[in-house]
Amino acid sequence: MKVVAAILIYDKKVLAFKRPYAKKKPQISLKYEFPGGKVKRNETEVFSLKRELMEELELKVKNLKKYFKTSHNYVDYKVDISFYISYIDSLNFNLNVHDEYKIVNVKHLKSLDWLQADYAVIDHIQKFGFPKN
Repeated sequence: MKVVAAILIYDKKVLAFKRPYAKKKPQISLKYEFPGGKVKRNETEVFSLKRELMEELELKVKNLKKYFKTSHNYVDYKVDISFYISYIDSLNFNLNVHDEYKIVNVKHLKSLDWLQADYAVIDHIQKFGFPKN
């Protein structure tokens, strides 16, 4: 499954979004993630990510820069995930699907319980940082 996610950076920190409880999906229930979702047929990654950010957060982003790509095998499916960076200058969004969010310093990212697919990009962030805005 092809997936895209946005690493939203605010004031040199990373926004982490907590998924709601899902009884039948313990591997993703109450985990933190970078917002995004599945790329639909005939969509580009950027179009898909902008659509997902509007659906999940009512957030319009302009400056998406591809940052990292990885694959992860969950028990029932595999995700091929592309991560994009966007620097945002306000916290003007709504939580339409997430329970909460946190603003986290890069060195503290691993203090949260993330989706397994996100740990590869977190390692990359902690090792290499972000490109200049």
